[in-house]
Amino acid sequence: MKIFFIAIGALVVLALGAIFILPKPSGTLPNDPDVVGVGIHWHPRLEIYVKGEKIEIPQNVGIGAVHAPMHTHDDLPIIHLEFQGVARTKDVMLGRFFEIWGKDMRSFGSNMRMTVNGVSNTEYGDYIMRDGDQIELRFD
Repeated sequence: MKIFFIAIGALVVLALGAIFILPKPSGTLPNDPDVVGVGIHWHPRLEIYVKGEKIEIPQNVGIGAVHAPMHTHDDLPIIHLEFQGVARTKDVMLGRFFEIWGKDMRSFGSNMRMTVNGVSNTEYGDYIMRDGDQIELRFD
């Protein structure tokens, strides 16, 4: 019984040592320009129009046996970006959503125009989505 209490005491000492001695996260992003966030939970909105007609994005894109960190639910046109760990730029690009969806962004037509938060944008698939973005794609 004495050994049991000594073992418990040793575990408590180790745990306290880890809390007070090990370096703590700084709350800032790692020093990597490719990292956009750690533990992000963002919700950009995406609307697609072809010749003025709104195209519905399907529910549950990226949801299956394993949920992709980028996915949709029934609250469309919201895209959920839910990363537990590090999210890199390539992980949150608009083109990545189309890959997960299984669609070619340009398959909706020609003369694609894109606005983000009401401002014209030509990054298209390379656009790095952010929380609250209002993304609109229009095809003639």
